[in-house]
Amino acid sequence: MPSSSRAERRPGTSPTGYRSIATAPVLVWAATAVAARLPIAMAPLALVFLARGLPGGYAFGATLAAIWVLAEVIGAPVLGLWLRAERTKAHLLLAFGVAAGCYLGLAFGPALPTSVVVALTFVAGFAPAASPGGLRALLTRLVPEDDVAKVLSAEVMLNGLIWAGAPAVVAFLAVGAGPGAPMAVAGALNLLAFGLVVFRLPESVPDDTGPAVRVTAKTLAAPWPVYLTAAASMAMVSTIELVLPALIESRGLSVATVGPLLVVFWVSSVAGGVVYGRRRWPGSASRQSLVCLVVTTAALSAVAVLPGVAGIGATLALGGLFQAAVLVTRNLSLRERLPAAAHAAGYSIMYAATGIGYSVVAAASALALRTLSPAVAIGCGGAITAVIVAVSAVAERRPARLPTGPEA
Repeated sequence: MPSSSRAERRPGTSPTGYRSIATAPVLVWAATAVAARLPIAMAPLALVFLARGLPGGYAFGATLAAIWVLAEVIGAPVLGLWLRAERTKAHLLLAFGVAAGCYLGLAFGPALPTSVVVALTFVAGFAPAASPGGLRALLTRLVPEDDVAKVLSAEVMLNGLIWAGAPAVVAFLAVGAGPGAPMAVAGALNLLAFGLVVFRLPESVPDDTGPAVRVTAKTLAAPWPVYLTAAASMAMVSTIELVLPALIESRGLSVATVGPLLVVFWVSSVAGGVVYGRRRWPGSASRQSLVCLVVTTAALSAVAVLPGVAGIGATLALGGLFQAAVLVTRNLSLRERLPAAAHAAGYSIMYAATGIGYSVVAAASALALRTLSPAVAIGCGGAITAVIVAVSAVAERRPARLPTGPEA
């Protein structure tokens, strides 16, 4: 198939709405992203269901899920350092191929030794860890520069739908077809992604508009404030997801409302992605990111003091709306601070940062719940996030500097 380069359009002529990005290459990319990311969203819960038929039961399943998350957090920056624009497709093929083999092997978990299950779990989390960053970098090269914010907004919407639907898919398969069925489907989806990359996904490389830049660890570490913002973006979300059930129960409300309330948050986030991508907004991407992150943190922290379901739902909706903008603008900020050749690796490191932010604050929230009330635990999460935002805001005041030579 002939290679496809960035679509051409005069700067500043991007129409409003999303019709301009509904091209064949972008739609093929979307199909590939669903096939590749749905297994990632399914994996933790699928491992818990898989362990029902293994020694240790659900406790072992929780351990497997933790191993998978740890492998992903390690794999994203390690493999991201190796990820380059000119070999993105080769990286994706290797990632999806290895992941497919691991998930298909895990489908036979009850018949495998425990050590093999643990090893397959680790590799299944590690191998495709940098693929979200690679796919995102490829996506932004499939459209004109004026449409990059739109496709990143569309990606946020797509990810929101994937993560919202994954638990239902896992539960349906595990209950209806057996504990290994989610793993078999995850393996099949990775094989589908592999096939789409081979036969349908366009080849695209960054525009050669400047001197060659050698991507080094120093290059990738330069935008650390953006990585810090990425960690903060998920820190407060983790607090809400883990503490909300205890908060609802402490208010004498039905715990059954927790699920719908979280759905409100994520549906609002999808809506926020739609709104953000439809127009240009004032200010730089980094400033937009910080402002939206402050609003999100304040809204989610307010959950701690609101007494009723309606008030909690309204603040979650507000937080979700601005959370989408945070997710888009942090990617735009990273693109401004890194040369094009380093975008895929930078996205992978940022992906790891979000996982670290989520995990660290989740652990802190769990510890806080042992001695503090749920409301205070949420307040502590908000305080941690506020400190991270403040540090990032101070660092962001420095002008962005892109490498300009081969030794950058």
